[in-house]
Amino acid sequence: MDKGLHFMFCVVTTVLLLRESSQTGAMRNDDAMIKANDLRGPGENLPALTVTTILEDPYVMVRSAELEGYCIDLLKALASMLHFSYKVKVVGDGKYGAISSNGSWTGMIGEILRQEADIAVAPLTVTSAREEVVSFTTPFLQTGIGILLRKDTTSHEMSFFHFLAPFSKETWTGLLFAYVLTCVCLFLVARLSPCEWNEPKNEENHFTFLNSLWFGAGALTLQGATPRPKAFSVRVIAAIWWLFTIALLAAYIANFTALLSSGSEQLPIQTFEDLVKQRKLEFGTLDGSSTFYFFKNSKNPIHQMIYEYMDKRRDRVLVKTYQEAVQRVMESNYAFIGESISQDLAAARHCNLIRAPEVIGARGFGIATAQASPWTKKLSVAVLKLRESGDLDYLRNKWWESSCLHKSRERWSPLQPQALGGLFLTLAIGLALGVIAAMVELSNKSRHAAGHVKKSCCSIFTEEMCTRLRIKENTRQTQETSGRANA
Repeated sequence: MDKGLHFMFCVVTTVLLLRESSQTGAMRNDDAMIKANDLRGPGENLPALTVTTILEDPYVMVRSAELEGYCIDLLKALASMLHFSYKVKVVGDGKYGAISSNGSWTGMIGEILRQEADIAVAPLTVTSAREEVVSFTTPFLQTGIGILLRKDTTSHEMSFFHFLAPFSKETWTGLLFAYVLTCVCLFLVARLSPCEWNEPKNEENHFTFLNSLWFGAGALTLQGATPRPKAFSVRVIAAIWWLFTIALLAAYIANFTALLSSGSEQLPIQTFEDLVKQRKLEFGTLDGSSTFYFFKNSKNPIHQMIYEYMDKRRDRVLVKTYQEAVQRVMESNYAFIGESISQDLAAARHCNLIRAPEVIGARGFGIATAQASPWTKKLSVAVLKLRESGDLDYLRNKWWESSCLHKSRERWSPLQPQALGGLFLTLAIGLALGVIAAMVELSNKSRHAAGHVKKSCCSIFTEEMCTRLRIKENTRQTQETSGRANA
């Protein structure tokens, strides 16, 4: 009897343990299902969507038999917010979506129209033609049309006067004016100051106009130049000019270094007009892309010339994929016209590539859905929430991270006069102080002289001014008078 009871107890215990382990296993399977669905709730109640996309770095990429990229992360965030499950499929024909010759739509747009997919999450540009047949959400990325170039195909020899490039024309004009004005002030103050030139009739003034010019030029090259100032007023002007030249040379050297290292000034192709005028590079875009139809429908003469060039050489200049376009730019004399945001990524990944400054045709990437789909409004609101929370910026920085050393370098531009406005103001104040100091020194001497000869201070001051500013004429008159007396 005891053995029977013991046997029954063991059987019951074993059954209970097996039931608990099965429940635990079921719970673990549910957890795995939840993780697979990105924590979107019980898998039985989730609406399932078929998502079409296209392989393009960094939006959708294949890594270890799995898809990853910007659009995949965006899709996971949307599914977590709106509580849906999804199945991702790559578009069959590898195209974005355009009207074919028989009037039907290709690519991801065609799959949505044929109800082969519910939504398209990809770098799909919102256009009026596509908006007529499908619906788009609020754009999740803003972009435009740019020109992708290889640096060594666009560089050219520097001009003979390339050393003038660090400063703009206005800055050089202001510098020349400041130099001449300072030299004139040195010349006048050295003549007016009695501490610099005590006896105009008996002493020679070393600060002639030519010597003043030489003194200013010597300071520009950080070289000492004679004559050396003795009066306080002249020293004030000399000191403020030295300070001005030191700051100016530092700005010139820094900007010239940035110019040589950035290479932006060496780009002869800055705009689409420059691209049309040159004959060295072929240029094209993705076949059947929104960029191609942008130039086709544009009324701009430059854009029409670009379209005619690409249409006549369709088999040679149009590419099938974005990867093919980047590879062709790197290996041949070819310029790719496409989405600027994708070109920024190519320039960040390949350090020998660069995007031209001009960007036209501002547009956005949106999620495509069937017309009258209830998901359009929901997805638009979710995209706006992701933008407001900073999640879209986080994804942008995550997938567009640069591997080049120059990733944080800004585009170079000539130094404008506004950047040196404080420096020029300081120089003007210093010149004014020097002139005022010279007038004070001359007035003090006139006051002392007026006490000895018993004349008014103003008359003595006026005589001193006339004597110092017309010394050559007075010297001639003195020489003529002494000659007549000797005769």
